[in-house]
Amino acid sequence: MGDTPLAWAIRNRHEEVVKILLERDDVDPNKPNEHGQTPLLWAVSSECEGMVKILLGRDDIIPDKPDQLGLTPLLSAIDSRQEQIVKMLLGRDDVSPNGLDDSGKTPLMSAAGSGGEGVARLLLGRDDIDPDKPNSHGQTPLWWAAFNGHEEGVKLLLARGNVNPNKPDKSGRTPLWQAARSGHEEVVKLLLACGDLHPNEPDEYGRTPLWLAARKGYEGVVKLLLARDDVNPVKPDKFGYEPSGRLGKRE
Repeated sequence: MGDTPLAWAIRNRHEEVVKILLERDDVDPNKPNEHGQTPLLWAVSSECEGMVKILLGRDDIIPDKPDQLGLTPLLSAIDSRQEQIVKMLLGRDDVSPNGLDDSGKTPLMSAAGSGGEGVARLLLGRDDIDPDKPNSHGQTPLWWAAFNGHEEGVKLLLARGNVNPNKPDKSGRTPLWQAARSGHEEVVKLLLACGDLHPNEPDEYGRTPLWLAARKGYEGVVKLLLARDDVNPVKPDKFGYEPSGRLGKRE
């Protein structure tokens, strides 16, 4: 698989062996295996803070090197919610907080989508973070937080003045649409509290948040939406079906 002795020592948590190997001039601390996984990426994925610190202490380390799937040490640390390692990596000038993996996922998107609020706070505390950056499908960090029902992540993102609560993905699905579709009442409340929210925004098939919540039987979400004066209770989808299920006038 192309793993070096250094990589094996890291994977098996042999810190003293790692130190011995790194003392040699002929040991490359950045040498990847056949999948592009570097010793630093192995140290992060193995949750070895001590080894991460040792590797980051070297002048010749490349801390943002991705594997063949675009997974960087930062993304790996975020996925496993390792706040201390995230802090170490974000303390480097040569680690990008907005980098995309091969699926178009940003570090903030990963944190918001997985419920890693502590990591999300670290990322949002940076001046160079783009909190509304979408992936290739048009899905933003807020979109993912709403989709997965992560209330704290939604709160953190909405507290930023540069996050658009209405931003749809490429299928026209907004954060509210996703929260309503999944029955996440508290997230729906948070989004509806935004003064500039557009609660009737439909997806590509004309299905509104109310349409989805009604069809799914989410009574609490339906009540929240109908309490708004600007929610159309009879807006049909593109096939003419209203939220009630009645066949009305086709749009």
